[in-house]
Amino acid sequence: MTIKTGRSNFILSVIMLFAISSCNSNVIYTDEAVMPDMTWNLFSNTDFSFPVTNTTESTDLYFTIRTGSQYPFRNIFLFVTTSAPDGKSITDTLEYEIADEKGNWLGKGFGDIHELKLPYRKNVFFPVKGTYHFKIQHGMRTGDLKGVYDIGLRVEKYVQ
Repeated sequence: MTIKTGRSNFILSVIMLFAISSCNSNVIYTDEAVMPDMTWNLFSNTDFSFPVTNTTESTDLYFTIRTGSQYPFRNIFLFVTTSAPDGKSITDTLEYEIADEKGNWLGKGFGDIHELKLPYRKNVFFPVKGTYHFKIQHGMRTGDLKGVYDIGLRVEKYVQ
């Protein structure tokens, strides 16, 4: 009986490993910055560094955000500055809806934690090899934005 249970657990573990790895096969880079005390301070920039070695590969860029019930808004504004290795940079002001008009959180989650994958740029080619830097700052009208667990950057292979 123990051998059969052990074998079943092993087979289940292998199936789960394949399922998990196949879900992330397009992910090139991902990182998150955890907010102390679930509060994102207006003057705390979140920085990510993404190394580019392939300038012919097309990618999609996303932000991930996890919020909780203390988050007081339906939307979020982000100021994003992307700096290339050659010194060129671009700054974007972005707005994302994170809850519907009835206050239901978008994305996935349960309990107090809700995660949302926010599209930033699709079909992007990085023209210069080296490290690209992404600086993200919230643009809400409050200094301390409560209810934000973390913010992340995700780079995936472009899929048509």
